[in-house]
Amino acid sequence: MHAKDILIDGYGRIQEEVHAVLDGLGPDGLHHRPAPDANTIAWLVWHLTRVQDDHVADAFGLDQVWLSQDWEKRFGLGLPRQDTGYGHSPAEVAKVRVESAGLLTGYYDAVHGQTLDALRSVAAKDLERVVDERWDPPVTLGTRLVSVLSDDLQHVGQAAYLRGLLQSAAA
Repeated sequence: MHAKDILIDGYGRIQEEVHAVLDGLGPDGLHHRPAPDANTIAWLVWHLTRVQDDHVADAFGLDQVWLSQDWEKRFGLGLPRQDTGYGHSPAEVAKVRVESAGLLTGYYDAVHGQTLDALRSVAAKDLERVVDERWDPPVTLGTRLVSVLSDDLQHVGQAAYLRGLLQSAAA
């Protein structure tokens, strides 16, 4: 198996988990906060999608789906255009409100499609290309892709945990 095939499989797992965690959730479940400073499922999924969109687009020299396909306007969150959610305060988390899980899965699927297209074009030597010199050592494409994969899986796991809390409270 080639490295790009492993990455494609890993990113596919994020998509599966995003769909599973959002399946059947309405606005109350999407925006539930178990504590005042806690993130919501909606925020976690929006954030993990924004990070993937931002970082993968930057690494491959692509436009962000958020901006190029008008997802920013569809969401209408009132946040800065380039915002990914990094460092959000509880008040900013509360701004990430959606009417339905379909908006989140639609945006995630659009980002996932762009990510897969980019990954399919990767050759082994491409993974060594430096994509961010602001770090020491500089970040390679391979490192960036694994970092996003890890971050997204952690956030979707957090969303699944919140969903479990909701289900146990309803039982």
